[in-house]
Amino acid sequence: MKSHHHHAEREITIVNNLGLHARPAAEFVKRANSFRAEIWLVTKAGRFNALSLIDVMRANLDRGAVARLEAAGVDAEKAVERLAEVVSQLRDSYD
Repeated sequence: MKSHHHHAEREITIVNNLGLHARPAAEFVKRANSFRAEIWLVTKAGRFNALSLIDVMRANLDRGAVARLEAAGVDAEKAVERLAEVVSQLRDSYD
């Protein structure tokens, strides 16, 4: 018998001017890796592993881009909720 897997998904919109590239992408991936769930970014271009900086960069999410966050695992719901918050709070950093 298969164990019960949790699944969650949510649509996100990229709000910061630089999109989900460079520093914002690195922050997103760092946060994504704090969960045990498998997490994906799904766009018209394909399905990208949110735990991989290279994959997140390949998703090419510019400002205004819409993607679907999908997660599967014991903390899937929490992962999707927290990562959607992270994306909405990412801001450009001109230190």
